[in-house]
Amino acid sequence: MSPIHAAGPVIEPGNWAKNDPFLLMMEDEFQKGSFDIHPHRGMETVTYVIAGQIEHYDTHSGEGGVLGPGDVQWMTAGSGVEHNEVPSEGITARSLQLWVNLPREHKMTQPRYQNLKSEAMPIRQEKGATIKVFSGSSKDTVSSTLNYVPVTMVEMLIEPGFTVTQDLPGSYNGFIYVLEGSGTFGHNNMTASQSQVLWLGEGGSGTGEIDITAINPLRLLLYAGEPIKEPVVARGPFVMNTEREITEAFSEYRQGTFLK
Repeated sequence: MSPIHAAGPVIEPGNWAKNDPFLLMMEDEFQKGSFDIHPHRGMETVTYVIAGQIEHYDTHSGEGGVLGPGDVQWMTAGSGVEHNEVPSEGITARSLQLWVNLPREHKMTQPRYQNLKSEAMPIRQEKGATIKVFSGSSKDTVSSTLNYVPVTMVEMLIEPGFTVTQDLPGSYNGFIYVLEGSGTFGHNNMTASQSQVLWLGEGGSGTGEIDITAINPLRLLLYAGEPIKEPVVARGPFVMNTEREITEAFSEYRQGTFLK
């Protein structure tokens, strides 16, 4: 009997300029055996565990670990990794995986793993709201997560009738994904509910803000980052700047010279 694996795009690939620095996001519901060890190069994966438990393993370092609900793994593939993410035996896991592009100067950087445990993340506490900062900042609450591309990632839990204001550099591009509940967003009070995506409008120079008000108990993830504005050539698990670099990546992988 085949393992359960249901996948759907939250952000579809191909809209490189519009979504910059983000490449795609997938929501997966899966069991052990859904994926095998696979390579990546030239980008980062940001995996958020919605439910269940995921065991991860990296053949480059020989290290692994376990991620539970609310945990994030921020993996910088850089010059190349082979890894796998596997739900624990008998568990069906749900996760979101975002791909973040790397700029040309860091495409071949040394791979890096940052396992961001939910309980260890800095928290901004407001009346009727809890904002957990996985990367970047929210008001005066700042994460220590390392970025090659400046990215803000926050999880918000907001009680009905309360409002949270998130500050962001005006140059950032970003989006909100509603995990649970519903709310209104921005100066035009756009309404969104579970499983919907809202793209943030361009803020221009300086610092912008977005107001988020919960209608029902609201849980969301906000991602925003500095656009790279470079060519994107993506094939399978590799994201580079040119076709030649992609061809080299596949050739090295076949020849066994992929891991640096």
